[in-house]
Amino acid sequence: MSARLTPILILSFLSLLQPAQMVKHENFKTCSQSGFCKRNRALADRAQSAGASWTAPYELDGKTLQLKDGVLTGKIWKTEAGGIELPLEVSLFENGVARVTIDEAQRRTGEITLRHDSKARKERYDGAEKWALVGDHKCQKTATMETKEGVTTVAYGPDNYEARITHKPFSVQFLKGGEVYIVFNDRNLINVEHWRPKIEKAEGEEPTEDEETYWEETFGGNTDSKPRGPESVALDITFPGYDHVYGIPEHATSLSLKETRGGEGNYNEPYRLYNSDVFEYETDSPMTLYGSIPFMQAQKKGSTVGVFWLSAAETWVDVIKTKQNPHALTTEKASTQTHWISESGLLDVFVLLGPDAAWVYRQYGELTGFTTLPAMFSIAYHQCRWNYVSQDDVKDVDRKFDKFDIPYDVIWLDIEHTDGKRYFTWDPLTFSKPESMQKTLARRDRKLVAIVDPHIKNDENYAVDKEMVAKGFGVKDKGGEKVYEGWCWPGSSHWVDCFNPAAVDWWKSLFKFDKFIGSTPNLWIWNDMNEPSVFNGPETTMPKDNIHHGNWEHRDVHNINGMSFHNATYEGLKIRLGSGKERRPFVLTRSFFAGSQRSAAMWTGDNQADWPHLQQAFPMLLANGIAGFPFAGADVGGFFGNPSKELLTRWYQAGAFYPFFRGHAHIDAKRREPYLAGEPYVSIIRDAIRLRYSLLPAWYTAFHQASREGMPILRPHFVMFPDDEAGFAIDDQFFLGGTGLLAKPIVKESATKTTVYFPDDQVYYDYFDHTTYHRKGHHEVSAALEEIPLFMRGGHIIPRKDRPRRSSGLMKYDPYTLVIAVSSEGTADGVLYVDDGETYAHQSGAYIHRAFTFSYGDNTLRSGNLHPEPAKAAAYNKDMRSVRVERIVIVGIGKEWAAKKVVEVKQGSKTWKAKIVYTEGKDGKANTAVVRDPKVSITKDWSVNFT
Repeated sequence: MSARLTPILILSFLSLLQPAQMVKHENFKTCSQSGFCKRNRALADRAQSAGASWTAPYELDGKTLQLKDGVLTGKIWKTEAGGIELPLEVSLFENGVARVTIDEAQRRTGEITLRHDSKARKERYDGAEKWALVGDHKCQKTATMETKEGVTTVAYGPDNYEARITHKPFSVQFLKGGEVYIVFNDRNLINVEHWRPKIEKAEGEEPTEDEETYWEETFGGNTDSKPRGPESVALDITFPGYDHVYGIPEHATSLSLKETRGGEGNYNEPYRLYNSDVFEYETDSPMTLYGSIPFMQAQKKGSTVGVFWLSAAETWVDVIKTKQNPHALTTEKASTQTHWISESGLLDVFVLLGPDAAWVYRQYGELTGFTTLPAMFSIAYHQCRWNYVSQDDVKDVDRKFDKFDIPYDVIWLDIEHTDGKRYFTWDPLTFSKPESMQKTLARRDRKLVAIVDPHIKNDENYAVDKEMVAKGFGVKDKGGEKVYEGWCWPGSSHWVDCFNPAAVDWWKSLFKFDKFIGSTPNLWIWNDMNEPSVFNGPETTMPKDNIHHGNWEHRDVHNINGMSFHNATYEGLKIRLGSGKERRPFVLTRSFFAGSQRSAAMWTGDNQADWPHLQQAFPMLLANGIAGFPFAGADVGGFFGNPSKELLTRWYQAGAFYPFFRGHAHIDAKRREPYLAGEPYVSIIRDAIRLRYSLLPAWYTAFHQASREGMPILRPHFVMFPDDEAGFAIDDQFFLGGTGLLAKPIVKESATKTTVYFPDDQVYYDYFDHTTYHRKGHHEVSAALEEIPLFMRGGHIIPRKDRPRRSSGLMKYDPYTLVIAVSSEGTADGVLYVDDGETYAHQSGAYIHRAFTFSYGDNTLRSGNLHPEPAKAAAYNKDMRSVRVERIVIVGIGKEWAAKKVVEVKQGSKTWKAKIVYTEGKDGKANTAVVRDPKVSITKDWSVNFT
């Protein structure tokens, strides 16, 4: 039966639906308001006060240790409460990753009693790996174990790795080549809150401070029943000698994480990982946001290590940096101490010892999966707002982009396109002919994205909700029987439970064309509000004691909820055309977890149209990239509010360097399509978008490398220059993949100049006018409104396409330009990856992968094949045989090139001449030469000799 509302209730809940004007801190917990965080932070305070006299009551029973086939097992005893058995398992993978898990024996065997007759599971949640991890991680069978004087040392890995385990108190040092890189329980803050029965207090007896939140917890008018009582896990992890740590997105903070225990410029709160719908979030804050990836990287000169804390529960992370003692007789630098605290689940941590960033990213990608190689259209420009009001409105915007010669690939529809907020439907008045609208877009090879959220309107006449409830596919309330009812955009709503495999199969079926009437193969999906956002729920989300499939509480799986939903959507889009006809889906998600990179792109949520949010975007996107999820963007122009024309223009210039590039705006914001800005802003924005399109070959090549090796697409300085400590904290400039392009988009108001840091003495060229920079350090450069500070590092060859088109699909057979930025040593190289940008044929070898090399010594540019099985590319090469290089630009050559008039081109057995035009650089600009139409194929080996 559908819900019926009184007028008072309607007005009450309508107020909940209105967007906030600023973040409401009272709606979200601080650590002191989160019982398990408060308890563990208090434990850390007591440990610090006690100093050397403090020891943790955790001891490893050496007699129980066994090492078999690369897996060490044993028992840790928590010596309080009569002794609590905690099974230990240390798995040592062949690629050098170590995994440490600690469980609770009485929970594992079900020897506990739940309160309130709860149907929740008794075990600690161990299902996060099913969602986050991929592959068959083989353990190193040659690992060896030795125990001496209460310390067990396990040797493993490809690079003299060791895990040195102290029995009493329990701690683990991870070493490489005899040097300690990571330490578990260095400060004795380990804490596994074991199950215990609730002992009722005598009349008048007050609970201890700790016990106040053991058994239930109330916040914002909602009470969490906690049927299993307190169950948090915590561990301190120290990075000796590392002064910089990064990662643990999503937070609106600097790339190099700040300290969280107070002090000038630091935070007073830990970083929180608890996926939440935060309206108009603040910048420079450790506050939780929409997604969570509990991966942290530490960096010091010449060394990168990482840890991955596998917990889907609410998690807090404290960061403290110890200071170097100037009087100490050691060269040891400052260290970083972290304290990880999760509400429930196993204590489950992976250690990645490097030695460098590329190694760590590959190891992490092998654990959680590499980012999916997206469809080409999805890395082009997207146009969105809440909401385009009708199909005629969509067609008008489409026409206006063409009228003003601004390329775009995708237009988006928010929730107002539906029939009464019922997903998989269309408003019968404003979107009466959705297929016709999509066909209009398809004429220019453009796409439509429509929103589909996880809250399903509670309406007995809505087939999707009726079927979901009837089949038991909705999330249940704490009783475990009744489907949970909460409030979101449709009003009264139910939530699909994508932890249920049968529910996932049903959800996937909804995207079939005979179910999603009005959809076409040209339509893709946006999953918003999937934290999940519940307007009347605690902290604007779902109660923690709700029950999911398998009788797991929501507290156990909260941070995976969004990923379970977008994974299901991805699979639904993938299969809707039928077997053998699959196209690479595009799904945008707001909520995410480790592993989300396998099936979605993300954006940074409800930002504001102001300069601080423009400045904040790049540190957030860089953090996401190093945490394995590089397909990320921020709402260009800001979601809330109305940007000035200068801000909008600068945001498009910045957005041209977001891996996911979308303009978006709130329903109350003024229309701000690029062509409405007026001159000179329209022309400047057009140039920024066209720059993105011209560099799509370089972007796509970077995405390909990310999909194979895990390397970030936007690369921070410390990734490219791990020995240059001066660059470790830089987060407002970055490199684009392996192209050598160094970008510093302007993010400050009224700027006409900016300072760019060049991290080495290699030559750098301004991308646009070829001004040359030869010295490492900070350089002031011009940054007028129409300028984007963008530089080419010498030694790189950059592929691009220079013919303006209306969409990326229309560029498929366009010729290429190769830009050679000659190094100080007279060399350069580059890579180009090309496939059909749409299907999975590349997985069967249908792609082009070329290496370009240039040597000043013999003045020759060569194209060589990188495809390991070229025969598999034969059919694709035939399709692409007409695609050629139409221009070669050489930057940074000597004056002797002025005498060159022709070059010799060789492809296969044929040789011919092509014209070359030299231009002398003046006023600090490099000399350049251009070869016009060398007529070489992008599919073949060839050489161009400039002698």
